[in-house]
Amino acid sequence: MPVASTLRVLALAAAGLSAAACTTTSQPRPVAYAPEPPIDADAARLYGALEDGGWTIPAADLKTMDPRNVRQVVDFRTDEPVGTVVVDPRARFLYLVMPGGKAMRYGVGVGKAGLEFTGEGIIERKAAWPRWTPTPDMIRREPDKYGGALRNGMEGGIQNPLGARALYLFKDGQDTLFRIHGTNQAWSIGKAVSSGCIRMLNQDIIDLNRRVPPKTRVVVLGAPATGATS
Repeated sequence: MPVASTLRVLALAAAGLSAAACTTTSQPRPVAYAPEPPIDADAARLYGALEDGGWTIPAADLKTMDPRNVRQVVDFRTDEPVGTVVVDPRARFLYLVMPGGKAMRYGVGVGKAGLEFTGEGIIERKAAWPRWTPTPDMIRREPDKYGGALRNGMEGGIQNPLGARALYLFKDGQDTLFRIHGTNQAWSIGKAVSSGCIRMLNQDIIDLNRRVPPKTRVVVLGAPATGATS
């Protein structure tokens, strides 16, 4: 066999061995998975399961919740007096004004009705495990969901859309239909939701309910707040 042909055969054989080595001896690289971030112990304490009014409120699933929406004291510049509740539907926060330029901040979910009222009102009614009845607009918008048995409402309880507490906002003696209420749906906090007003985790609405007496003044902002600095 000519030298050139011999060299060509050897080259092809070497290439075949190289290809075989790549396909039969290489191992796939292990896939690296980032560990889940640890749940803050203080947050777990704030949002643990609790017994209230004969109902068991489950622990909130903090893995579905942005840490910025955990109840916390923040810097808050405002001219509103201490004790005022300031609701910022677009930023999806609720603030309870505290002394020294601080506020207790709660993350909230905002339903369609939560964007329909702006201005000032007072908490005229506070209710524990309140009864809920869909509004005419809800029935008209989703008749299949709300137009049947739910048309007549639902007794208070763990499955009730108003949750563990509801604060009812009035203005000039009239019900504004604006509600600050509870929910078990941690994933909805900090988000826009299809229905309802201002929803807070049940653990948070219970905390807020304890802090605010009837006749508390509420300011609902119509534009993004600029007071929060953290």
